[in-house]
Amino acid sequence: MPLEDGDPARWRGQQVNGEVSSTPHSRGRGDPPPRGTPAPDSSRTETMAESWELGPALGDRDVTPRGGLQRAGQEPEQREEALMAELSELVQKVVKSSSWWERHGVDISILACSFLLLPAGFLCLRSAQAIPFLAGVLTLGVVHHTLTVKGSHLASHNALTESKSWGKVWAVFFIELCSAFTAEQATYNHVKIHHGYTNVIGLGDSSTWKLPFLNRYVYMFIAPLAVPIITPLVALDLLRNVEWKAALRTLCCMFLGLYCHYWLLLHVSGFQSPWSALLCMLLTRSLLAHPYIHVNIFQHIGLPMFAADRKPKRIHLMSLGVLNLPRNALLDWSFGHSLISCHVEHHLFPSLSDNMCLKIKPIVSQYLKQKKLPYNEDTYASRLRLFLQRYEELMVHAPPITELVGIQ
Repeated sequence: MPLEDGDPARWRGQQVNGEVSSTPHSRGRGDPPPRGTPAPDSSRTETMAESWELGPALGDRDVTPRGGLQRAGQEPEQREEALMAELSELVQKVVKSSSWWERHGVDISILACSFLLLPAGFLCLRSAQAIPFLAGVLTLGVVHHTLTVKGSHLASHNALTESKSWGKVWAVFFIELCSAFTAEQATYNHVKIHHGYTNVIGLGDSSTWKLPFLNRYVYMFIAPLAVPIITPLVALDLLRNVEWKAALRTLCCMFLGLYCHYWLLLHVSGFQSPWSALLCMLLTRSLLAHPYIHVNIFQHIGLPMFAADRKPKRIHLMSLGVLNLPRNALLDWSFGHSLISCHVEHHLFPSLSDNMCLKIKPIVSQYLKQKKLPYNEDTYASRLRLFLQRYEELMVHAPPITELVGIQ
């Protein structure tokens, strides 16, 4: 969403309170580094991404424009820290006044309901009639994505419980057993890299979602069907970067989750051949793969990207580089509010659950608009048209670097 006339920060060649320029980025779009490789200022990344309670300015003090900051330039920096502190205080008041049900119970109930729907889904697949069979496919597909996307996402941020020990248990369950991925690498790449360096070139710039050798129609409409196959293969490759005990646990959980799905289709749903059961597994696990891929690229790619040594403070980084989509009943249930209509809120306060992100949404949107900060929103259809029209610019070529000299 283009910034409004009153916004203090502009990008791509516009100028406000100094200079704001956007220059092509000539370096490669490297993937996030493996777990064993520390990212720039990695000791402060977790504080930026997760511990917003401790102070919004922590971890952001490494931003130094080329040539250093002059005394006159310290006022905007202090203002940025004050803005984030003020917003954090408003949000903390809401969180502290919320019940356990609001903080965790609502989302846990959605995940529990999904588990309870599993028997109905498998039994519907026993029917020889088209409508009950399709109902079974839809049920299992929605349940699968609710557990693997919503459940895994909340577990990776420890948003399902206030206990870190139980948080690790839920992360292994949802990410490894249900999603056939590695919990360590998922948490590292998503929480510490993507959230710690949102829209920073070569780190959290979402470049891992780009496959420039595919044309726009193959990528947007055909490639998502391969997500259930690609996911465990990528996980196996990433296991090289984790300790052998964790790798062994991950392999066991992945095998158990996939085999249980296969066994239930044969012995509960009554599939006669292994190939028909495997085909049904692929169908249900890829049912919502298209919006899953689309949402992950729509909400960051095409927005301002920054160099690691020139990124703005946290509140500007997240308000400029993150976009909300409208509410959608199916996607809200399966993916969660924090991935759909409250993505800006989620990036500002990543430890909050989906329901809490929805609760603080009016406060965050009103505050950012009141302070003349960007609050990006767009429709799913609009972003889809944009990516089809400008696919090569957004998904093939390296993105331009945005510099906010006036802000920094």
